[in-house]
Amino acid sequence: MKQNNFNEELLKFLKNSPTPFHATLNISTSLQESGFTKLYEADSWNLVIGKKYYVTRNDSSIIAFAYTKNIVENGVSMLGAHTDSPCLKLKPNTIIQKNGYIQFGIEVYGGALLNPWFDRDLSLAGRVSGLNTNGEVKEVLIDFKEAIAFIPSLAIHLDKDANKNRTINAQTDIPPLVMMSSDDDISFNNILEKKSGLTEILDYELLFYDVQDPAFIGLKKEFLASARLDNLLSCYVGLQAMKSTNLDKSSLIIFSDHEEVGSESTSGAAGTFLESVLKRMSSSDEDYARMIDASMMISADNAHAVHPNFASKHDENHGPLINHGPVIKINANQRYASNSKTNSTFKLLCREVDVPYQSFVTRTDMGCGSTIGPITATKIGVKTIDIGLPTFAMHSIRESAGDKDAYMLYKVLKKFL
Repeated sequence: MKQNNFNEELLKFLKNSPTPFHATLNISTSLQESGFTKLYEADSWNLVIGKKYYVTRNDSSIIAFAYTKNIVENGVSMLGAHTDSPCLKLKPNTIIQKNGYIQFGIEVYGGALLNPWFDRDLSLAGRVSGLNTNGEVKEVLIDFKEAIAFIPSLAIHLDKDANKNRTINAQTDIPPLVMMSSDDDISFNNILEKKSGLTEILDYELLFYDVQDPAFIGLKKEFLASARLDNLLSCYVGLQAMKSTNLDKSSLIIFSDHEEVGSESTSGAAGTFLESVLKRMSSSDEDYARMIDASMMISADNAHAVHPNFASKHDENHGPLINHGPVIKINANQRYASNSKTNSTFKLLCREVDVPYQSFVTRTDMGCGSTIGPITATKIGVKTIDIGLPTFAMHSIRESAGDKDAYMLYKVLKKFL
């Protein structure tokens, strides 16, 4: 795939994936169109050498793999990323009527940067569960697509210190406003029934998102601006690399939900999903242990690019630049799983496809975030490296990255997988 086509499809993927459910569906559809066969965890698996498969869990996590001979001796080349992003999630009893307005009650999902959520055109998407016309319980994905809500800022005239000291109370300051109050009773379930086609709503998982389209920006269009770059950017790159696999070795991608809230769920990286699939790819516990020892995982999650206005927040020798290649993420306290062995393997991969690489180490006097890398390395026992693409404004409602970095990582992952 050429870089222009790669970037055009990236914009479409980001726009059409407002939630982990939609991202997983879009990835599944793309894999199906590329010859991957869908598996179901509840079925017996009869894997055929030379075939490609995929399986989902909770409609929000997905594993795809190429199954080849000599899997025990050669191991599996694995790539991990996550489908979720920080956002605002609806509470069950969501309707709030106050001062002549109707608002929706929300919880903050993950470590969201809250200030950028004000004065944005917001829509709502996610999964709805309910009864169909036959009385069967079904799950339906919905997306309002158009702007149905916003969170107005408090005017500076009423908050003179807003530009000096702005704090946000997640309970009281950010419930989105959706309409004026009226004498009519508002039934949110009725709205969802019309949207989903279900006859009765039983439950839902719905997330707010910004309707502004992803775009390449700047005088030379060198920057990518979009919601959910953390971490759909890695998912898209990994998907395209996996679709290009030539079946000369066994490879696998796993995109997990719930990374932003600790990964501890059935569909998170701390759950059993990856281990279960890998064990079904091997014929015995002995073969499984040998296969894992011969395998390697690349954990791909965005890296902090050095911000020109806040360069002091970086170690002066480890400030990754946008459009200068993927970043190897290193931490002495194992917040990242990278080590000298896996780092060397990744550097050689970059060299083979003529892609530059960078290194990131957080300042020693600052805390360091983590990824699915250490979780997977601990749970599976597989050699792991943490890498990512340089990004500004991580966890904002609109993040930014480079127009070249994703394609460079694609070349590396295509070689790896």
